[in-house]
Amino acid sequence: MNRRQFVASVAAAGSASALAAETGKPVRETPLEPTYWGTLYYDDKERSEVTEVIETGRPFRWYGPGAQPPNKVATFEKEYAARMQTKYALAVTSGTTALQSAMAAFRIGPGDEVILPAWTWHSCSSAVVLAGGLPVFAEIDDTLNIDPTDIEKRITKNTKLIMAVHLLGGLADLDPILEIGRKHNIPVLEDAAQCVGGSYKGRPLGSLGAMGIYSHQLNKTITAGEGGSVVTSDVVLFERAARFHDLGGLRPLHEQVVGKAAMDWFVGCNCRMSELTGGVMLAQLRKLDRVVGDAQAAARRVVAGIQNLPGLKMRKMPDPKGDIGAWVFLKFDTPEQSKRFMALMKAENVPATRPGGSVVLPTLPYIENKATVNPNWPTWNSPRGKAIQYGAASCPRTLAILQRFAGVGIDPKYTKRDTDDIVAAIRKVWPAVTKA
Repeated sequence: MNRRQFVASVAAAGSASALAAETGKPVRETPLEPTYWGTLYYDDKERSEVTEVIETGRPFRWYGPGAQPPNKVATFEKEYAARMQTKYALAVTSGTTALQSAMAAFRIGPGDEVILPAWTWHSCSSAVVLAGGLPVFAEIDDTLNIDPTDIEKRITKNTKLIMAVHLLGGLADLDPILEIGRKHNIPVLEDAAQCVGGSYKGRPLGSLGAMGIYSHQLNKTITAGEGGSVVTSDVVLFERAARFHDLGGLRPLHEQVVGKAAMDWFVGCNCRMSELTGGVMLAQLRKLDRVVGDAQAAARRVVAGIQNLPGLKMRKMPDPKGDIGAWVFLKFDTPEQSKRFMALMKAENVPATRPGGSVVLPTLPYIENKATVNPNWPTWNSPRGKAIQYGAASCPRTLAILQRFAGVGIDPKYTKRDTDDIVAAIRKVWPAVTKA
């Protein structure tokens, strides 16, 4: 049976059979649920890298027993920079510390404002606040990422950085974002924590802005459980980030990377990646293209199977080829339709959810109430900090958009049968949802 015949048969079945939610037979006997991508590809390569670190007794990245220096993290940095088409890469302990290193690189401090999407992860705003800066939240659009048209109106004389976050495997609309940055001479930081391996018009995500950051936590494309990376082609930004992640100093290897140190010690922290993490990440990095390719192939099968549904609207993709295929999101006319879609899909044992993995930050009590570790923290003690208001009223469009989307997560190891079941379930429930 070819794809056209399959789609026709599914459409016929959907109109002829009762919905599972109404005592009909579900598409699947057991629920279909995606799992953690990177660990699906663990094999002897990761085991060998970790075993070598254990056997040599050199888990610290800078030194250890024996004549040869540890090299897992150093090799990972070199290969990661090459993969992301940047001059420099820095390995750190998490996506959160990658963001904090980036704040140090851009010298974000008291009085500085950073524009970021209202819907993203805690770490994005926390990194700004911990640097003493002020988060300024912009609305999202149908990419489920920051809306370029809402950025410019939020720029003030104190705006020092724009943070473009690529969420749920999909891309922010980078061309207009980068153009706004150029127009106002404001650098753009790409947060590709949830889109490692994605690209925009042929360029790896993270390489188009002044700096990019990534997470290698369990939920991400490739993983060591925790871990993060920073990339840039700007030598000054790299040196600042490298110093910040290692107590403010610059080790000989990183000094060799930059050619010649351009600055002296300053106060930093310790978020160095260990050799154990570096070994796992090195093995995972060498599988990145396979992981992403498998997920993209599975997502394409689903999209191809539903694209002729009447009235179908999907998540906006500025560059469909660059999306890593983590989700297939549908847009509905009302929140009630998206809610009904999720209920009917669950009954078919093909669960669908609203966009997740992030939060609408301005609505969280600790942000709305401007809570920090100390009441004298500078972020909200300036006149501008005291004046800015958060809460649901600051991001109504973001809240509305998220209520109208629902989608199915994609696993790179899904078989053709699995993706056929997703297609069958969507096509089966679609008429009952859209007529409501």
